[in-house]
Amino acid sequence: MIWAIVINLLYVVIEAGLGIYGDSLGLVSDAGHNLGDVFSLALTLIGFKLAHAAANHKFTYGYQKSTILIALLNAVILLVAVGVIIVESIHKISHPEPVDGALVSWTAGVGIVVNGLTAWMLMKDQKHDLNIRGAFLHMAADTLVSLGVVIAGVVITFTGFVLIDPIISLIIAAVILASTWRMLRESLSLSIDGVPEDIDVDSLVVRIKGLAHVKSLHHIHVWALSTTTNAMTAHVVIDSRDNEDAILAAIKALAAEAGISHPTIEFEITPCGCEHTYEL
Repeated sequence: MIWAIVINLLYVVIEAGLGIYGDSLGLVSDAGHNLGDVFSLALTLIGFKLAHAAANHKFTYGYQKSTILIALLNAVILLVAVGVIIVESIHKISHPEPVDGALVSWTAGVGIVVNGLTAWMLMKDQKHDLNIRGAFLHMAADTLVSLGVVIAGVVITFTGFVLIDPIISLIIAAVILASTWRMLRESLSLSIDGVPEDIDVDSLVVRIKGLAHVKSLHHIHVWALSTTTNAMTAHVVIDSRDNEDAILAAIKALAAEAGISHPTIEFEITPCGCEHTYEL
């Protein structure tokens, strides 16, 4: 993650400088987006460190929730970047200016290497962490965006069609929006304790109810402690206290299969009366 930050920050400085020198909105807007990615990578790294910080008397879960808030912040930052790119692109279409196509192509070509390398660095861990997945998707999308900017530079060099530059910028905005939308939706849901998208609560309830000695289940809640850790609480009505240990082990196994590593179960012989309030 640190190497990814350093490499991308150096590229942002070079790309922005060449974009201003060559008067290319495509390069400047892409540099702005890449700068957003640098902040995203930095925030992701901070979230990772906070998630592994020790719990204390004021934060009994530690700071794991910060990873979700950082994912949400990253999504908001990218949406702001999309707005800026769209406004600038519209202005550029209304007031076209000459662009050095060769400069655009060569600079964006370096971007393909930088973004592709960064995406490769993040590929291993992106399957299990919303923060890293967001960073990976952004860098993978940036690789395609840089390819588009290279194409724009070639078109300008051979045809002089300068409007292709803001058009590519609008395409960049669309790519960013598409890659950000899912992370925004998921991080917003997790920030208000929504069920993680990859967990099927209804299926989990059916499987727990199907266990031997389980009579019913209610007052179940599933939420994310962080972008990598999920929790669950539930009231389970059983036929006898003698079976608690075996049932608890079975429920923990089902929860682990569902992606829940922190289950808390309350056993009851007689329902507590709150099942009407919490239908699940």
